[in-house]
Amino acid sequence: MAYAIKTEIEDPAAERFVFAAQKTMYGGKRIAEGDVIFLFASENEGGQGLVARGIVTCSEAIARHPDLERQTPRVSVAVRRTALATRRLGRNELKRFKDWKDGRPETELNFKFYRQATDKIVGISDVTAAFLNCFF
Repeated sequence: MAYAIKTEIEDPAAERFVFAAQKTMYGGKRIAEGDVIFLFASENEGGQGLVARGIVTCSEAIARHPDLERQTPRVSVAVRRTALATRRLGRNELKRFKDWKDGRPETELNFKFYRQATDKIVGISDVTAAFLNCFF
């Protein structure tokens, strides 16, 4: 399974990234060393959407707080960049894909990243990973 992260990325051209205590949804908590991850610079933080693809070099689950009844799983990951995006793909390009049951990769990304606009790591389907690979 491949993954995608939407978060603040200060330098998209960096060779390595560390993302601490990231919220996970849609299977994102299963991310592990060696997995492919697509990096989206969060528009909420001034980013432009898809910026890079990488390989997870380290993944560590964050322990839950025993005093909190309801909490989203979080994970810290380190990533080695393998490619920079050559075409734009962000909120503006994805917002028209709103038929949640159409099976399109664009719709999957719109649903997982922008229906609830918080930054997060998500698991993505093989079809969506293949679609994203076309941007490199």
